[in-house]
Parts: sequence; C-alpha cells; structure tokens
Amino acid sequence: MEQMNVFAPLESLQWVDRNLLKPNGYNPNKVSEDNLQLLVQSILTNGWTLPIVCRPDYTIIDGFHRWTVSGREPLLSTLGGKVPVVIVDHKEHSDDVYGTITHNRARGTHLLEPMKAIVKELLADGKTVKEIGTQLGMKPEEVFRLSDFTREEFLAMMTDGVNGYNKAVVYRAI
Repeated sequence: MEQMNVFAPLESLQWVDRNLLKPNGYNPNKVSEDNLQLLVQSILTNGWTLPIVCRPDYTIIDGFHRWTVSGREPLLSTLGGKVPVVIVDHKEHSDDVYGTITHNRARGTHLLEPMKAIVKELLADGKTVKEIGTQLGMKPEEVFRLSDFTREEFLAMMTDGVNGYNKAVVYRAI
C-alpha cells in the first residue's frame, strides 16, 4: 500500500451540508441508542472534535454515528445542518474498508480498574451521581458498581446533602 500524505485530510477540512453525505454499505459498527445520546452529550459538552472522514463522493468512511446524530435536535439546529468533513481519496475500495475498520478498532475499550478510579475521583471532587451519569453516559447503577461503595453508602450519597451528595461519605468510602 502506498504511503499517503498524512496532512492531506486535515488540509481538506470543510463544513458541508450533512445531506450530501451517505453511509457506506459495509460498516460493522453498531451503537446503542444510549451511546448515541452520549455522543450528542459529548458534542454539546466538548464541541465537535472529530470530523467525519469521507471519500470525494461524500461516502462516509468514519463518522457514521456523528453524522447520524447531527440530523437530530438539538444538534441539527445548533449546527445549521452542516458537519465537518475531511476528504480521503483512496485508490482502492479495500482502503476505504480498511479505513472504516481501523478507525473503529483503534478507539479501544475502557478497562474496569481505570474506570473505577475515574468514578471515585469524580465523586471525591464533589460531582453528583447525576452529573457523572449524564457526562459519561452511565445509569446510577453503573456509577454505583464502579464506585465500590456499599449499597447503604451509595444510597446515602444519593439522598444526603443539597445536591444528593455528601462529601464525607465519599471520603470515608475511598
């Protein structure tokens, strides 16, 4: 495979009408509705940080789910129907397929112990279970499982204090 100019895609960055784009027919990646909502939350919180990667004919190589949620409110009106794209002009269809798969697989997975440490740190910093759930796409039960609190400590944290959070309980449990 020929080495491409690694700067070329970003040099082509442009905002285009989302209706110009079309999905490819081979993407094996599926995302749950909960994770699509998390993607919307991520864009609203962080801004649009990853452009959609597409061919010159606007067939999506990577970013199908970003494209999908861009057609929903509140993103549709926020973005004015536009999405950021970079163009990749592969010479062979197989390179498009490789691009789709490698983008998906390179994102990796979250390991349990580091996620537990993150949830504990956020709780110790005074973040509420609700805020952690919203920002990380977790239900309260998942925050509980990752927190390593006893059921009683977690319930106390959910009901104590002004914001459903009692810092003393968190420090005692950590």
